[in-house]
Amino acid sequence: MTYTLGTPPPDGELVLAADAGVLAGIEDTINNVFTPISEAFSGFVFGEITVFGVTFPWIVAWLVIAATVFTLVFGFVQIRNFKLSVDLVRGKYTSKDEPGEINHFQALASAVSGTVGLGNIAGVGVAVTVGGAGATFWMILCGLLGMATKFVECTLGVKYREIDANGNVHGGPMHYLRKGLAEQIPNAFGRGLGKVLAVLAAIMILLFGVGGGNMFQANQTFAQVRDVTGGDEGLLGSDGAALIFGIILAIIVGAVVVGGIKSIGAVTSKLVPAMAIIYVLASLTVIGVNITAVPDAVVTIVQGAFTPEAGFGGLIGVLIVGFQRAAFSNEAGLGSAPIAHSAVRTKHPATEGLVALLEPFIDTVIICTMTALTIVIAQPQLWVEGQKAVLAGGEEPDGVTVTSEAFASVLPWFPYVLTVAVVLFAVSTIITWGYYGQRAWLFLFGNTSVSRNIYNVVFCLFVIVGSVLSLSSVMDFTDAVLFLLALFNIIGLYIMIPVVKRELADYKAKIRSGEVRKVDSKSGV
Repeated sequence: MTYTLGTPPPDGELVLAADAGVLAGIEDTINNVFTPISEAFSGFVFGEITVFGVTFPWIVAWLVIAATVFTLVFGFVQIRNFKLSVDLVRGKYTSKDEPGEINHFQALASAVSGTVGLGNIAGVGVAVTVGGAGATFWMILCGLLGMATKFVECTLGVKYREIDANGNVHGGPMHYLRKGLAEQIPNAFGRGLGKVLAVLAAIMILLFGVGGGNMFQANQTFAQVRDVTGGDEGLLGSDGAALIFGIILAIIVGAVVVGGIKSIGAVTSKLVPAMAIIYVLASLTVIGVNITAVPDAVVTIVQGAFTPEAGFGGLIGVLIVGFQRAAFSNEAGLGSAPIAHSAVRTKHPATEGLVALLEPFIDTVIICTMTALTIVIAQPQLWVEGQKAVLAGGEEPDGVTVTSEAFASVLPWFPYVLTVAVVLFAVSTIITWGYYGQRAWLFLFGNTSVSRNIYNVVFCLFVIVGSVLSLSSVMDFTDAVLFLLALFNIIGLYIMIPVVKRELADYKAKIRSGEVRKVDSKSGV
């Protein structure tokens, strides 16, 4: 994800670009009307349960239990088939004449662009402050388990996708819930359940696509760019600057979104590696400068995972913090990623499930871990003081600031690098969620050119609105909306486990028999 979910944004994180006049009045009106609704909805979705004296959101348990079940049912598919997954991404088993719109790598890049972001920066900073260094261990474990969930939902995304007369692919939970449940439960109840869950899933995706996947990202991008260009006194300090920035961003996003998944795949396949390389290189620089501290940092992480200080909530408390940050970061089980993965060129649904399982590995196991290791090694003063404050029962510092200070300990100019990363993260996320929202919109309102054009215009307008207004209550609501999607989605995933088992067994059998064989990368055959 691109930000910390389930809790209100830290003070100052969302910047009100226009703090007076009509725009401020509009925001106040919307927040006043929407706040009671947002609080009630968020209260349910992020409602807390208590286990062994530790309190945490029930939705986290829902996601982690599902990931564990899928890992066991499919015999640790994420480990046994890791090499095959990498080969598929490299195009080793896919010929050019297979149905779909984009290749495996572009599908993976499109989906990763919707998850890798500020959650990997701010969320991890919060995790190792609230749960100590040991939270990193459990975060990695949750990421590994989540790979199995991604495998299941993305296999189903391709299995039940629809390709229209123009060759455009329509997939995601709204399709596999409707068709798959009717197939697995062949009676009126199954058909009815599938339709209800499909419509609810589409509504959740559409609402989050406009709010969290669009407006929040636009707001964060403007806030970060304005901050590094001098703040209120800088180039973007005037009220009108936010509007101009929003218009420019909307034009860029519109140019890509209107082009469909092929255009999105082409852009994200370049953006995602670029932003990952920038961030990973910065992490490796800090780790390299402090290379002698790495062994101690690893020991600290492992020890903290099993023998944490009581102030961090004990073993269960640290475990929950790590699981929560990982679940909120990689979106495994939420049903969003199958929309992008459904557009892949393949005849075999299981192939994209195998490709998709790499997503939590990249997002959580690699990028989140590098962030955590960087913080633990650098030990910025804000992190050290923040842990003391948490142990004393106080508030934790802003996660973004903790991470930024860790990098700045070696790279004083890192805030500028962070700005580039934030812009790349945000733009790629807006683009990806623009596509997700469009698929949901067309499912709900019909797949026509008029319907598609209306959505594109509305989505781009909300890019501008997001740059100008903060709408904090709307943001809290859309957070809850996205995670409620996991409730509907995972119910369907459990019911359709036999379908995924058959698809995987069938594909592996074809590899063994030679019916599916490695492709010559030059000829594509």
